[in-house]
Amino acid sequence: MSKIDLFKNMQTVKKQFVVTQDVYVAFQRCSGDMNPLHTNESFAKAKGFPECVMYGNIINAFVSTLIGMCLPTPDVIIHSQEIQYKNPVFMNDVLTAEMKTNDVFESVNAVELKFWFRNAIGKIVSKGKVQIGILA
Repeated sequence: MSKIDLFKNMQTVKKQFVVTQDVYVAFQRCSGDMNPLHTNESFAKAKGFPECVMYGNIINAFVSTLIGMCLPTPDVIIHSQEIQYKNPVFMNDVLTAEMKTNDVFESVNAVELKFWFRNAIGKIVSKGKVQIGILA
């Protein structure tokens, strides 16, 4: 079976993530983003949120985990990614991610995957798609 065939038959990948203090601080250090929506509870509350909103791009890091660690082969590289943020994520939220094959492009050895993240009450907080290339 070829590597591209692995994606034709791939079951939905499912993984749980938690937005912990460690994840939050690591992302903040990496990005340098100190926007008050993410760092100042009073500011976030004044904008209508119950607490600081977590960085949306933390979910991008979780997508990277799905691509790099959960697919049927590690022989992949991300070509492009599209993501939509549907609902806010807060500290200690438990997110369930799901990813499945959306399309296979055999002529260029690429695969398009769809993904979505739900919070503990089942609300979609983020969704999108990512195109990966299959490495020789």
